[in-house]
Amino acid sequence: MKHLSFLLLIPIILLSCKNDTETSEKAEVKPVVFDGISESIKPGDDFFNHVNKVWMDSAQIADDQVGVGAYRFLNIPQQELLKNILTEVSEQDHPKGSIEQKVGDFYASGMDTISINKRGMTPIQTILDRIEAISDVSSLNTFVAEQIPTGDYSMIAGYISPDQKDSNNNILHFVQTGLGLPDRDYYFRDDASVKEIQEAYKTYMMTVFELVGDANAEENANTVYEIEKQLAESHKTRIERRDVQANYNKMSVSDLDKKHSNIDWLAMFGIIGFETDSVDMRQPEYYDTLDKMLASVPLDDWKLYLKANSIGSHDGILSKEFEDAAFAYSKVISGQSEQQSRSKQMVRRVDNQLGFALGQLYVKRYFNEDAKERALDLVNNFQKVLEKRIDALDWMSDSTKVKAKEKLFAINKKIGYPDVWRTYDVDINRDEFFENVVALRKNDFQYELQQLNKPPNLDEWGTTPSTVTAYYNPSLNEIVFPAGILQSPYFDLYADDAVNYGGIGMVIGHEFTHAFDDQGAQFDKDGNVKNWWTEDDYTKFKAKTDQIIEQYSAFTVLDSVHLKGALTVGENTADNGGIAIAYDAFKLTEQGNDSTRIGGYTPDQRFFLSVANIWRVKMRDEFLRNYVANDPHSPPRWRVNGPLMNFTPFYEAFNVKEGEVNYRAEDGRIKIW
Repeated sequence: MKHLSFLLLIPIILLSCKNDTETSEKAEVKPVVFDGISESIKPGDDFFNHVNKVWMDSAQIADDQVGVGAYRFLNIPQQELLKNILTEVSEQDHPKGSIEQKVGDFYASGMDTISINKRGMTPIQTILDRIEAISDVSSLNTFVAEQIPTGDYSMIAGYISPDQKDSNNNILHFVQTGLGLPDRDYYFRDDASVKEIQEAYKTYMMTVFELVGDANAEENANTVYEIEKQLAESHKTRIERRDVQANYNKMSVSDLDKKHSNIDWLAMFGIIGFETDSVDMRQPEYYDTLDKMLASVPLDDWKLYLKANSIGSHDGILSKEFEDAAFAYSKVISGQSEQQSRSKQMVRRVDNQLGFALGQLYVKRYFNEDAKERALDLVNNFQKVLEKRIDALDWMSDSTKVKAKEKLFAINKKIGYPDVWRTYDVDINRDEFFENVVALRKNDFQYELQQLNKPPNLDEWGTTPSTVTAYYNPSLNEIVFPAGILQSPYFDLYADDAVNYGGIGMVIGHEFTHAFDDQGAQFDKDGNVKNWWTEDDYTKFKAKTDQIIEQYSAFTVLDSVHLKGALTVGENTADNGGIAIAYDAFKLTEQGNDSTRIGGYTPDQRFFLSVANIWRVKMRDEFLRNYVANDPHSPPRWRVNGPLMNFTPFYEAFNVKEGEVNYRAEDGRIKIW
């Protein structure tokens, strides 16, 4: 297996800073009430729990979820909005090929579980037969190549995106792959929680082997596991993969073909349709190991490996027995005790595979056009605030500041939804769920393939409009804020400025800072990996990010599980910068220069209360444990407490004193941007 509240239906008006005395027009303010404050927990001891502990103690995580609250879990109610759309369009007749027909019939085909269960394993029988017919390494390579355009990746995986050193040209990048556990480290750790995951994975493979009629299911599962473990030894760790320079290895296709005697790259490229003369081997050690293993591992063992991978690529679109087997494994990782309803699963699948078709219907129904313009105005003003912060830096030379500001003002901004919608050239039939999924996977592959050796598509989005998220893309030097994040608690139409600047403002500042985090700082204004720093400036910058790594590595969750500071340094840098930028922007508003209390709190206090409120999240312990191991973001508690212990205005707002748990002496507070 390779494997945020409702958007307001009334006009959304985002607030923007104009000058020291001016604020944007907005609706009548109905201040947000920050209730449930734990007065027994001092702000300086643990601000996250000072604000959120009462909620945390009473919040219930649904049996079919891994968490509840803000952040990624606001996508749960978002999916209810999408379900409303899909239920409606799937019950109506629409012209063949229309957006409504495609999303409606795809949804309906996946809801027909009677037909899906009746087919059992039949949809993948031809794939299993082709695996059985493999007679040598050459025919193995052919099978692997033929499956890639269908979305069935096993031992070879890649993607098409800008060349890191020639950002105006899309090239083919190959990455390490081939594992069924969440990460290479899971094959070598022996702590109890990981051992449980290992056994659950082996049980999953044994079960699916049994479902397809294999007599030696347990033995076969162990054989596949051992192949994966050998491959895992060649994998770079998640921290090693953060090294921008080390994960760029461009070479000619002819040299690649000569390097590997058992992977027939030229033949595979011909089958797949890759027409190019050079590629980026991001983790070449993996492919070196794979090439050797193709000769050393018996062919029959490789056939078992391919069978397990092919089943895993399709288990979610086969009958209930396969779906149950996959869930029995995944719940050990996530702690989720109950499978989600079929409708929830299908909403996610339609959003994943027809997301920009469904997104058009979402935008028409739930997103007001005024929000897009207002949000862009806010983003533009934050850009100016960051410019002032760069000018004020005491550790950066004037020449590097010029380059930094050039990059800052070259950032492309995308708000709400794409200006040009992606289309899907695919036939969707109401009674062919499996075939629909595969057809959409093929369409995705061809969509990407058509961009090879061309300039990047600047109209393309990496997330669907309804998703509660935001991102920065260094290769395109762009920031993206989809419609889904323009809602409470990030943005509230009727809230005072403090709440919105501590909410969506922090997110905007965060994404701008990503252009200058440990990875983003290595890309220039055009998206190329190119040094624009003086040597002395970069040395100082690196020393500051090392301080962030050291600070966050000391934080723990679940009593003794330490954060991986080197894995999360980019996001932690962005969190620290995001709060500082948002606060500076807030101080340009009328409320930011006032002292009038609302609900007993000063404007500055309300700003910081809002920061804590947007990370009000509760996760299952199992999910949190694996989140810390694998995710480049710190857990919510430390996305609040970590940056605030470095930010002097927070100390002043809540009178944080020496001796309190999160107090740091002023000269020990880390400031980068």
